Amino acid sequence: MLLVLINNNHFPMMMCKGACSVHKVAAALVWVGAVNWGLVGFFQWNLVHSLLGSVSPMLESVVYMLVGLSAVAMLFCGKCKMCKTS
Repeated sequence: MLLVLINNNHFPMMMCKGACSVHKVAAALVWVGAVNWGLVGFFQWNLVHSLLGSVSPMLESVVYMLVGLSAVAMLFCGKCKMCKTS
């Protein structure tokens, strides 16, 4: 499902127009983090923990780190030489 969103031309507006593949993946991970925080805030249910916490707490931590790094990467989307911004 994430691959469909990444290749879709109607990807959410927060993503840079003509973004490189790194920023497309970063945007998808930022959305995963945002949805997870929304679920925690509204329903006290952590989807990432429910899916990965019982399997591997370390894998859960890796997902959180990737989401955080993706948010930082999105800050530099407009300055990326590989992104085709106009």
